[in-house]
Amino acid sequence: MLPVARAESIVLDLVQPLNPQQDTEIVGLDMANNRILATPITSRLDFPHWDNSAMDGYAVRYEDVKDCTINNPVILEIVEEIPAGCQPKKTIQLGQAARIFTGAMMPEGADTIIIQENTQREANRVKILSSPQLGEFVRYRGSFYRAGTPMLQPGIMLEAADIAVLAMAQCTELTVYRRPRVAILSTGDELVSPEQPLKPGQIVDSNQYALASFVTSNGGIPIKLGIIPDDRQQLKTVIASAIKSADLVLSTGGVSVGDYDYVEQILAELGGEIPISSVAIKPGKPLTVAKFQNNCLYFGIPGNPVSALVSCWRFVQPALKKLSGLKDNWQPIFIKARSRNELRSGGKRETYLWGKLSLVDGVYEFALPSGSHSSGNLINLSQTNGLAVIPVGQTSIAVGEEVVVMQVS
Repeated sequence: MLPVARAESIVLDLVQPLNPQQDTEIVGLDMANNRILATPITSRLDFPHWDNSAMDGYAVRYEDVKDCTINNPVILEIVEEIPAGCQPKKTIQLGQAARIFTGAMMPEGADTIIIQENTQREANRVKILSSPQLGEFVRYRGSFYRAGTPMLQPGIMLEAADIAVLAMAQCTELTVYRRPRVAILSTGDELVSPEQPLKPGQIVDSNQYALASFVTSNGGIPIKLGIIPDDRQQLKTVIASAIKSADLVLSTGGVSVGDYDYVEQILAELGGEIPISSVAIKPGKPLTVAKFQNNCLYFGIPGNPVSALVSCWRFVQPALKKLSGLKDNWQPIFIKARSRNELRSGGKRETYLWGKLSLVDGVYEFALPSGSHSSGNLINLSQTNGLAVIPVGQTSIAVGEEVVVMQVS
């Protein structure tokens, strides 16, 4: 069995990211959220587009007001009012000022803003009650961004702030990586779909739906291939087709040591390089990972629904992130929390206990769900947002002690 960290490293080394020259598509700005940018973004515009006011007040010449105080105010003539969105019509001369509002374009001749709290207005004149700094409350053209320089770099996931930047740059179409195609198949004669009546001894295939949801939430396109019975030739045919058509394949079941566990043999026959066949992790020990010449990556994960999702959170999610074109931050996020329960492990494998992570008075706390903590108990996996990690060689963590928790989503 490979150590967990070593298995993760091997998986990431196997991943060949999508090609920025071939694996892209153009989307409109309204469809860009959570997509991975594939090309650099620049703008022909400076930001701000022009010198403008950061506050409501008066645009003045610094030379006119640099020495004024509340006891020695300066009185200026108001020659113009400039709302946001309007171009100034006058040049500010000696002894003059313009009424100006936040975001409005600075008039020629003015170089400083006096905020209205430091003024008194009388008809078309304004009394300046304190001296400002030169250029105070002026946002200068190009001070945030210079036209033609890099604005957004490829390999980032576009979120709300990035979308705002793109809109401001009038970038209404952009090139993003296509979504990875992920084939999903479940193996086993005992499985039936949720739509079928359940006969004695049968098991509802929840994995097909759980993994499709997992893939979608991680930016991929799930291709559900359904339930494949324990027929070696039929399974081989389906796997071969999946490898040809998908960027990544997820199969559940058939990777242990039972008489009907054919997956690893089939992968080898199809020419797969298999650097991982089991990992020292609980749950999820029987993990088979294969790489094919077309760069398709295959994950054969346990059929147990809890083990399947833990395997996805720990190993498949980092692979999907790298595959999708994200430039970094592929690995899971681990944080320290205080345990509300005693946590137990056999000590021989790195153990992941699912539960709820919450922030209490500024301190993260981790709590096990109610009910039996068994990899066969899918019920209490619901609403899991953290996996408490007990290292190899450690058998327990007491109530109130610190535990490392992997965030999941």
